[in-house]
Amino acid sequence: MPVATRVAFFDHAAVAPLSEPARLAVRRWADEATENGNADWPRWDRRQSELRELAARLVNADKDEIALVQNTTAGINLVAEGLDWRERDNIVTLADEFPSNQYAWLNQQSRGVEVRRVPTDNGRVDLDRLESACDQRTRLISISWVGYLSGWRNDLNAIADIARRQGAMFFLDAIQGLGVFPLDVQKTRVDFFAADGHKWLLGPEGAGLFYIRREHLDRLRPIGVGWNSVPHASDFTRIEWEPRASAARYEGGTANAVGLLGLAESLELLMSFGTEAIRERILSYTTTLCEQLRNAGTVIHSHREQAEHCSGIVTFELPGVDSQHARRVCARANVALSCRAGRLRVSPHAYNDQTDLDRLLAALEEAG
Repeated sequence: MPVATRVAFFDHAAVAPLSEPARLAVRRWADEATENGNADWPRWDRRQSELRELAARLVNADKDEIALVQNTTAGINLVAEGLDWRERDNIVTLADEFPSNQYAWLNQQSRGVEVRRVPTDNGRVDLDRLESACDQRTRLISISWVGYLSGWRNDLNAIADIARRQGAMFFLDAIQGLGVFPLDVQKTRVDFFAADGHKWLLGPEGAGLFYIRREHLDRLRPIGVGWNSVPHASDFTRIEWEPRASAARYEGGTANAVGLLGLAESLELLMSFGTEAIRERILSYTTTLCEQLRNAGTVIHSHREQAEHCSGIVTFELPGVDSQHARRVCARANVALSCRAGRLRVSPHAYNDQTDLDRLLAALEEAG
């Protein structure tokens, strides 16, 4: 991670720096596109197919259940706009979800769909309360793997069980967990998920992943269709509407080749270490980080009591210090973090070390 030579980077929950393999892939694409035009397109296309296979292997899915999309929002809207909603259907989500995982559903109110937004306790999810919000008209439960504000990591198996008991489908906003926490869609019944690659996957912006369980392919009406949505995609004179028998039917037109090529390299890098090892590293690091932040006088707002709900996101405050001021002081010291809802938010990755943490603590001391 070249960023580590200059910056103590604690902002992977926002926009992560590129890995070195991703940078090289982006540069190579730029050189080839500049010098050769589209001559290298077949190889770029093959690498995108390999990305589908990598993503499928990451979550134990079939490659035909993976689509390459622009971002998480695009994946959410494939479901929100593609389901055959009926009047008085409802969807259950959380009141403090990221806006994209609320607006796409709230937009369905014009079709007679009710959106039930379940409150949390500073990010902590009460599963009994979540299930109580469901009834026989609940078509979908849509939850983030990790809360972007609090860092609360949800029990996906428990939520999948709730959805199954209620006869609903389960959509997972996976952007804050995919690649750093294990997911096996054969064991955890997620019906759909979406995740952009520009956070924990260390890829470029504008390149992400969408998963749809195979049995739902004909249940989800394709939107944004185009030349690439059909099995005879390269035969432009053959106009016969029959969608691909795979998630690629949702890809529509020309892909963001440079972004996807970069994402493939970063995903391959992460998978070479394994998500189990990355998870253990991140959880151990954030535990140490919380201990040292408390010793420095900060107030930790993330729930860290139960390891199964911890993540790579930690939110905190410096008593008596404006969080935006603290963030600016950190930025001048080349320490990258975010300010969300008036609190400081750090989100280290597996490559961060004690030197980075020391720089963070020194910058916070200066801010105070």
